Amino acid sequence: MSRPYTLYPSLRDRVVFISGGSSGIGAELVRAFAAQGAVVAFCGTRPGGGDALVDELRQAGHAAPHYRVCDVRDVAAYQAVLHELIAELGPIRVLVNNAGRDDRHAMEEVTPELWDDRLALNLKHYFFAIQACAPAMAEAGGGAVVNMGSVSWMRGRPRLAGYTTAKAGILGLTRTLARELGERHIRVNALVPGAIVTERQTTLHRDAAADQAFLDAQCLKIRLDPGHVARATLFLAADDSDGMTGQHVLVDAGIAQQSVIT
Repeated sequence: MSRPYTLYPSLRDRVVFISGGSSGIGAELVRAFAAQGAVVAFCGTRPGGGDALVDELRQAGHAAPHYRVCDVRDVAAYQAVLHELIAELGPIRVLVNNAGRDDRHAMEEVTPELWDDRLALNLKHYFFAIQACAPAMAEAGGGAVVNMGSVSWMRGRPRLAGYTTAKAGILGLTRTLARELGERHIRVNALVPGAIVTERQTTLHRDAAADQAFLDAQCLKIRLDPGHVARATLFLAADDSDGMTGQHVLVDAGIAQQSVIT
């Protein structure tokens, strides 16, 4: 059963942008920030792909979020979307870099083109979104960037080399830009989910045996859902965490502990 989100006064009326917000964790992030009274914008790859979520939130009494169609791998087009939103809505004070895909592939299947695509989809656009948003964010007094990572690289998950390489890179990006942007009052943190139950994961990979394997590996014997990720993201975005930057915060029910003890 979903629980109500804690309200953070600093997020009310703040402009928030979430990449990959049409489904899964991203959609729950859109819901969570809308419930804060934030001005929410998000992107996806399909025309009309955000319509159902926009209607859902409007019917729930929240301000309708702003949806834009964009392939985040097209850096020029993506930065143009961000600049247009800044001109329309005002400085983006919270940027959540979330878009990505954990498609499986054997090492032998990887071509240079596939490798470049995995990094473009799961890492490259994070940097260029921050580059586009940072000037206006700083001029407005600062803000927060939350980079969505994954414990998969810590656990050495197989058939995911492109994805795990990108997700490991997010830690380096987060720490470097936390240092570089700190003087501009911009905080940069990484939120690192574990095994999250989403519609996509349920369709592609979930069964009773997979559920049990995750529970056996976790310290906490619960299946995590997008709400667990959203609650932690709200905290990192709000002024309540104004002393935190350059951090790698795990929301994984303790599954990464397995790599330490085995």
